[in-house]
Amino acid sequence: MPDRASPAELPARRINPAVLLWLLAAFGFATMIAPADIGMVIYHLRVPDPDDAMRLVEVRDLVNGQGWFDLVQHRFGPPAGIVSHWSRLVDAPLAGLILLLTPLTGQGMAVGLAAAFWPIALFGLYAVVLMRGTGATFGHRAGLIALVVATQTVGVTVQFAAGRVDHHGLQLTIILGMALALMRGGGRAGLVAGILAAASMAVGLEGLPYVAVGALFLCGDWCLRGRTALAALVGFGLGLGLAAPILFGVQTDPARWSVTACDALSPPWLMLAAGGLALTLACAGLDRVLARPATRFAAVAGLGLVVVAGFAALFPVCLAGPFTGMTAVVRDHWLLKVNEMTSAATFIARGQWEGLVFYPVLILATLAATCLSRRGREWAVTAMLLWPGLIMGLMEVRGLYVASGLVPLVAGGFIDRALGSPGIRWKKLSAVTAAGLVSTVWIAPAVLGETLLPWTRTAKDPEGARICLTDTALRDLAILPQGTVLAPVFMGPAILLNTPHAIVAAPYHRAVPQIAASLEGLGGIQADLRRATASQGATYLITCPTRPADDLQAETAFATRLTRGEASAAWLRPEPSQGPLKIWRVAP
Repeated sequence: MPDRASPAELPARRINPAVLLWLLAAFGFATMIAPADIGMVIYHLRVPDPDDAMRLVEVRDLVNGQGWFDLVQHRFGPPAGIVSHWSRLVDAPLAGLILLLTPLTGQGMAVGLAAAFWPIALFGLYAVVLMRGTGATFGHRAGLIALVVATQTVGVTVQFAAGRVDHHGLQLTIILGMALALMRGGGRAGLVAGILAAASMAVGLEGLPYVAVGALFLCGDWCLRGRTALAALVGFGLGLGLAAPILFGVQTDPARWSVTACDALSPPWLMLAAGGLALTLACAGLDRVLARPATRFAAVAGLGLVVVAGFAALFPVCLAGPFTGMTAVVRDHWLLKVNEMTSAATFIARGQWEGLVFYPVLILATLAATCLSRRGREWAVTAMLLWPGLIMGLMEVRGLYVASGLVPLVAGGFIDRALGSPGIRWKKLSAVTAAGLVSTVWIAPAVLGETLLPWTRTAKDPEGARICLTDTALRDLAILPQGTVLAPVFMGPAILLNTPHAIVAAPYHRAVPQIAASLEGLGGIQADLRRATASQGATYLITCPTRPADDLQAETAFATRLTRGEASAAWLRPEPSQGPLKIWRVAP
């Protein structure tokens, strides 16, 4: 009988790196969303953001029979209502899920289930695109690393949280797919990139800078390399130029096909897409006669100038951006106080330490991709797409949303490269950078800052607003006879979602007069409040004691004093309320 081998003679057992990465990814996904959050969405429609609440309202109306092309929210700013600029392409899968589940659970539960699990399913799509694309570009191990990092990138995970049914998760998935197609190059990949660019514009125009940068990259690539790069450029032009009008027609009422909308896919942006198609076809026709890079650059610059000049001449209103016609009161007391519009400088000034989980990783990813851009097309494409996201993000935090989706791609390629780097000095630098690309690493300094320097935080506690948005808080309002509610702007979507009432205002830039009425009424003297309720036909007045309106006069706003019990008015009759809200019926 042979002797048993001693422990020293036994072969060392190592865990397979791929298995370890899969386990880390599974753990990250399992802990990405708290079960309690899923339950709150299913049973109470407790969604993360007012935009998510408004999206559910829009989808529920569609399910209940509102027309596909009817994008008017009829309970918002009645009697005319407000035309939404949102995409039906985002509504469609949610509506389909609700219709599928309703016979099994009833519509109320079906809405909650769809809101809870659609973002998780969408993250699955994002993860597949990310892992396969990164793997094809940088190698299989890099794809797995990118997947692990994605579950730890807060800028990504917040867009796929339970109840996060707005379009940002879909948008960053589309832009990621476009980026990967641009990296691959060739006519087929260019065509796919162009179609995805059109889809991005149809979903929402915040992807427009990335589409523009992608187009510029392909133009520059053709100028430098000539015929070798022509197929990708022409494919992109064909995909964008042909898919954009199709998607526009699919989701837009034919009666509005000629209406200029600077905040949604419409004639101005279709003109740019068509101009881009014409430019790429012209480049294809001129390719044989333009032998030098300088002449190709001159041709592209001239053709591009014609397209841009035509856009400026035909649609000058869109040169000012989507937020046109905004009064000073609405801009200063609503738009500039919306969290999505907050700049990095404001985050710092307010002591909002949570910004550390968003900004450093994007800065590091952008710099890393830029430093490696000479090493290959994949890094150059990524760097070019990250820079507009970083610049926009520094000005407005919503600029981070789409760009954050590219961070795991960079992290996967960079960390995989760092693991194989030979030099000790490079390994140390790479290790620090690699750690910095994982945003959960930045939670520790963020918590430390909040704990040790609490006096630096001057931003309002978001819980003060959230407490007034729950179904429980709105229960007393929901049982009152149907009417129109004048309430703080941020409460509008929650009221539509949880009650049968109409609202005067909600946080959307197409409703400037209604937002102004709410701000001026709740922030002014009694006469201002009376004027606002009368002009908007309000049946009820609602205030949120934990989030009073801004005072627009030297004295404390009448609505605030009314809430505190320091004032009264014969034309306002208090209604019983057990929750945090204060409710009054407006006398005719």
